[in-house]
Amino acid sequence: MHIIQQVLFILLFIIAVYLFTRKVRQIRRNIFLGKSKTIDDHKRERWRNVLLLAFGQKKMFRNWIPAILHFFVYAGFIIINIEITEIILDGLTGKHRMFSPLLGPVYNVLIGCFEILALLVIFGCAMFLIRRNVLKIKRFWQREMTHWPKSDANYILIMEIILMLLFLTMNTTDSALQLRHAAHYTQTGPFWCSALMAPLFDHTSTGTLIGLERGAWWLHITGILFFLNYLPYSKHFHIILAFPNAYYADLEPEGKMANMPEIEHEVKLMFEPPPPSENAPAGAPSPERFGAKEVTDLTWKNLMDAYSCTECGRCTAACPANQTGKLLSPRKIMMDTRDRLEEVGRKLNKDGKFEGDGKTLLYDYITPEELWACTTCNACVKECPVSIKPLDIILQLRRSLVMDDAKAPAEWNAMFSNIENNRAPWKFSPEDREKWREDL
Repeated sequence: MHIIQQVLFILLFIIAVYLFTRKVRQIRRNIFLGKSKTIDDHKRERWRNVLLLAFGQKKMFRNWIPAILHFFVYAGFIIINIEITEIILDGLTGKHRMFSPLLGPVYNVLIGCFEILALLVIFGCAMFLIRRNVLKIKRFWQREMTHWPKSDANYILIMEIILMLLFLTMNTTDSALQLRHAAHYTQTGPFWCSALMAPLFDHTSTGTLIGLERGAWWLHITGILFFLNYLPYSKHFHIILAFPNAYYADLEPEGKMANMPEIEHEVKLMFEPPPPSENAPAGAPSPERFGAKEVTDLTWKNLMDAYSCTECGRCTAACPANQTGKLLSPRKIMMDTRDRLEEVGRKLNKDGKFEGDGKTLLYDYITPEELWACTTCNACVKECPVSIKPLDIILQLRRSLVMDDAKAPAEWNAMFSNIENNRAPWKFSPEDREKWREDL
């Protein structure tokens, strides 16, 4: 019987790892459809970001109550899953609690800590479900949070509660079986929480207990492997991508905007012609596109941002344009970018190449009205707990609207004309610019 279980587990494990690896490779390919961008500076500061923002959840603690609940879920789920290593090895080798003889009394302490963390995860997930579905916090119910985005968080929270309950059930029945000296059940000594609950099974037959323990063990590890393969299809993929995204976060001052060197050169020529040695060579190629219209026009870091988005809505809640009723939602910008990138990826999976499908990120997913509402205040960038920069995508799409499609607002066109003719945004002759000083 143990051999059959071992073979079944090995097959299940291989299939789960293969499917997860395949999907992650597709996501990696999708991300690198973006333009090249070299990020290899300030390594010490980048590792500091990983420790503080990804591991330490620094930005979350601007709001203490959800931050503590999130830390329970994050720390508990990650740390408890250290035991998954033992469960996987048990399944592959056919042993039971193989780390117990190696760790001795420390093993009981570890499992006891894991059980307390499991209870905290259950509590945290329950509170998050109440916040979402009973208290109905506004940022979880905005217009982009429909159907799948709204349900996704609930599915994950419920799944985590079930996995933790299975973990506790597995340990409790295991403790009861140890007290009966059942065959194949390693004598580890009492755990903490499960030892208190074990007397509930005093009147349960040994055969039933073994069935409950094995059932909880199988459901727990199957649930973990299912969860592993659910992650790449869910916003919860940020559990993995938050760490590299924090490392590659933009370290420039928040108000600094990236200029296009080609345009910057032309502007400098307008204001002060440089020496001939600094002029661009004749016939120098012009950029294929100004800004971005499609996901492939964005950088790979922009596309990693899209996959790292937690859909928490802190960016949108802080956005002054959204607060005044305008269409702009920085969270929707990231969700739309990811949705479009996934659509391009599915086309690549099917045809092996992508030559366009008549749609673009700009217009078909993100509208000009959303883009023009942005005040470039950087509130969304400041609030994001995983160092995403929606503003960078907004600016690139807006640049395409203005420079490729000539669809700037009328007020902007007037300003552009003044800059071109008068070298200033105002409609005054350059010769009159210093007359204000005459009466001083």
